Amino acid sequence: MTSPEKLNLAKIIPEPSGSEPLLKITEVFYSLQGESLSVGLPTTFIRLTGCPLRCGYCDTTYSFRGGKSYSVNQLLEKADGFNTRHICITGGEPLAQKNVHGLIQLLCDNGYSVSLETSGAMDVGLVDKRVSIVMDLKTPGSGELSRNLYNNIAHLADKDQIKFVICNREDYLWARKQVSDRDLSQQVGAVLFSASVDELPFRDLADWILEDQLPVRFQMQLHKLIWNDEPGR
Repeated sequence: MTSPEKLNLAKIIPEPSGSEPLLKITEVFYSLQGESLSVGLPTTFIRLTGCPLRCGYCDTTYSFRGGKSYSVNQLLEKADGFNTRHICITGGEPLAQKNVHGLIQLLCDNGYSVSLETSGAMDVGLVDKRVSIVMDLKTPGSGELSRNLYNNIAHLADKDQIKFVICNREDYLWARKQVSDRDLSQQVGAVLFSASVDELPFRDLADWILEDQLPVRFQMQLHKLIWNDEPGR
């Protein structure tokens, strides 16, 4: 995709009281997308700091605190430094910072293909409609089942995806029921089932999906297979 002509950034995002909106960022890095429908694509990742959830299988606990403040325009400049039009906004929980919406708008306005990874515990109704939302539904094994906002599902469309991280057989049966009862395969572009690494063998999950002929996409986290849990990869 041809890079869009540079815009006057000061006119895209208003700067209240002479200051730019800021975001607390853990890291910005370039890697392969490890999951979702864009798996394998070279992608710029913007990882926001902070998350109100504490899922038992979380592999990015280092993003819960700390970080560095960036303006949305500084983040656009960093994104422009990589040779890809694909950007993934992740966390932590990116929707926990209200200024993320300004960043999303700015990236979309500058021609980037933007995906947003979110826990499903925060309202997605205000997310720019140009964005592909990859939203979790938390399983019992996550320890955060009560945090699911099921009314978020109504805001999703064919460009979006719903992800279940499966820790055990109980999680699988619960997720299978959600797919059926809520007709999720008709609501979004893909329903993703991912085995929690070190908790559920990949083969077990794959066999269950095939036995039940579920309309879901089995996935393995590509980045973990290549780089394990190395930050920034």
